[in-house]
Amino acid sequence: MKENNLYKVLRINEWEDASRTGSIVAEVDQEDGFIHLSTAIQLATTLSFFFQDSDKVFLLQLDMEKINNNKLIFEEPYPNDGLRKSCFPHLYSELTTDKISNVWLIERGAFVLPEEVILQAENPTRN
Repeated sequence: MKENNLYKVLRINEWEDASRTGSIVAEVDQEDGFIHLSTAIQLATTLSFFFQDSDKVFLLQLDMEKINNNKLIFEEPYPNDGLRKSCFPHLYSELTTDKISNVWLIERGAFVLPEEVILQAENPTRN
């Protein structure tokens, strides 16, 4: 069984659009030509660097059984100012809501992550 440990963070309006259309499209993804994703370990960085202007966001967990792994590439952060060293997952295909296994609304207060996600970050082999 594949692990479902890749995530997409969306602002409220982006999730509302995705819920209506079935297609997950963030402005930054359209600009860069791929879907920006994060591993459980990378979520704190993603939230801190790119969502500091949001009090609430949606955290989407991808169903890896439904993702074309040939279109998923781990690459250096984009844009990269040289401070971040880990490779981030980038999906070079469409991401639709039927490829999401879990959705959480998370709120600022240092963004309280769901327990399942925190445990995954501590133990990457845990499902």
